Amino acid sequence: MPDLLSWLQELPPLLIYLAAATIVAAETAVIVGLLMPGEATLLLVGFLAYAGTLRLAPVLVVMTAAAVIGDTLAWRSGRRHGPRLRASGWGARIGAHRWQRADSLLQRLGGRGVLAARWVAFARTLAPRLAGAAGLPYRRFAPWNLAGVASWVGASVLAGYLAGESYEQVSRLLGRATGAVLALLLCLLGVVLAGRWLGRNPDPVRALTARAAALPPLRWLRSRYGVLFFLVAMRVGRAWTLVVNLLLGLALLFVAGLAVAVALEAVVGHSGLGVLDGLVAEWFAARRTPGVADAASTAVSVLRGWVLITAVAVVAAVVARRHRPWRADPLSVVGTVGAAVPLVLLVVVADVTDPGGPDSAGGLFPTQNAVVTASFGTLAWLLSRGARWPVGAAVWTAASAGVVTVTGARLYLGWSTASGTVTAVLLGAAWTTVFVVAWATRERAADGEDQPAGTVARRRPPRPRGRRSTSRVPRGPVDPC
Repeated sequence: MPDLLSWLQELPPLLIYLAAATIVAAETAVIVGLLMPGEATLLLVGFLAYAGTLRLAPVLVVMTAAAVIGDTLAWRSGRRHGPRLRASGWGARIGAHRWQRADSLLQRLGGRGVLAARWVAFARTLAPRLAGAAGLPYRRFAPWNLAGVASWVGASVLAGYLAGESYEQVSRLLGRATGAVLALLLCLLGVVLAGRWLGRNPDPVRALTARAAALPPLRWLRSRYGVLFFLVAMRVGRAWTLVVNLLLGLALLFVAGLAVAVALEAVVGHSGLGVLDGLVAEWFAARRTPGVADAASTAVSVLRGWVLITAVAVVAAVVARRHRPWRADPLSVVGTVGAAVPLVLLVVVADVTDPGGPDSAGGLFPTQNAVVTASFGTLAWLLSRGARWPVGAAVWTAASAGVVTVTGARLYLGWSTASGTVTAVLLGAAWTTVFVVAWATRERAADGEDQPAGTVARRRPPRPRGRRSTSRVPRGPVDPC
């Protein structure tokens, strides 16, 4: 590597600018980024600016312009070949209703998805083409894309510039970080899909049992002893059936939460964020004062897990009357009066995944950050359902401020590490996202908005207005005589 840097420093600066700009533009324009992400190039030119071979300001301008040009060419390619893709056999297999849903999703998110994709390796290579194929106007694509390009190029080049002699270490950590971000997005996609499945199957035990009963061995058992199973179910009754389904559903939720917790811990650990734990702890320790430490300790003591879980239980019992009644199934229980039950389950998940670890401050619940994040999210969800947009935005803003207050106070006191805080907050946010997506999916299904393509919702004919007629139509056959 030192030989390569020495050789590059001997090249003409104009040639370096041209080669680096070509690589950055080709990452999205000709999909080179699927094989070679562009962070290494930006870090390299940042290091060359630190060494004096290049100038920092022109590097930032040229690399930003190259990335914008590459994204524009990719957008035009997607816009031009997108209809041909939809008309192809593969596009027909996707289905017109799925294309329509993708268009509506992109219309709602706009360029925010392009901005987020710019920070993820491989995703930024495909995002401009998908935006063009989905029909996103360039006037909406360009500002968000410019914001993403400017932030990504600036951060990468400045990281290489500030790294100086530690270029190789920064390059390795940044590459791990982009991979971790991609893994986090995959985890988020899994959480959203799990929430949608739960919303479409409010009784997960019954849904899984029905699918398992279709397997050959169990199908034979059901055909032979189906009557006996039916009699046992009739003997148990609906109330005990709901209790059994709720317990089994919570067991499935516990297993899913355990898997998410382990995955998030592995992803954050692989991202290289743990390298910053010591630096963050030293930064807070240098600014710790007795008065602020007492205030932070008070905030953490007041906003503890069991206090917030109790608040969730009270709020759930109060606001449950505002919503329409649902049939007896596990999702209805955990989405109304039993909204605090998943939080108690999260306590067990956090205890199993990190029993008495460095993120534990002693007391009733370990891993307070995960429980606090999920509790604030559940409170915001309960209070914002059915409310107007300003009220919902204010509630979610207050919940986010509460999470920042508690997590920041624990970092300030040295009770949590940076990597442990990120893992716990992601776990709490994922825990809340499952139920938010599940309930939203169920409400859309109940309102007839989540129907397959080509179906028309049946509506009752309007009743005639005016005074009711007192005459009645005879039900039986009328005697003509």
